Amino acid sequence: MAGQTVTRAQLTEAVYQEVGLSRNESAELVESVIAEIAGALERGEIVKISSFGSFSVRKKGQRVGRNPKTGQEVPISPRRVLVFRASHTLKDQINARGASLQPIAEAAKRADVKALPVESPGHTAGSARGD
Repeated sequence: MAGQTVTRAQLTEAVYQEVGLSRNESAELVESVIAEIAGALERGEIVKISSFGSFSVRKKGQRVGRNPKTGQEVPISPRRVLVFRASHTLKDQINARGASLQPIAEAAKRADVKALPVESPGHTAGSARGD
């Protein structure tokens, strides 16, 4: 399963295929969404995407670390780190192991969002969660 990476080009192609915008418009849309998310995080805002998760920036204070090779103490300067917390819906989807992805598609429909087609042979909607 590991080894696959979703790229901006793949996201652009998915928007092109599903929404029907031109490839250039799809690329601009993907870049715009990514820029908006990055800008909000730079400003210290929390970005919540329903049925997916939330991104936030956490401030870490200065601390003393240790060089594992020499054992010498080294100061680690304060910094901001990006944190992602997956929604329960996304966690359920990932942990379903072949169960239907239909709950995600249904949530996207309720949110009036265009979702990718869902195919999961042999399973019914909500079979893993008892819906």
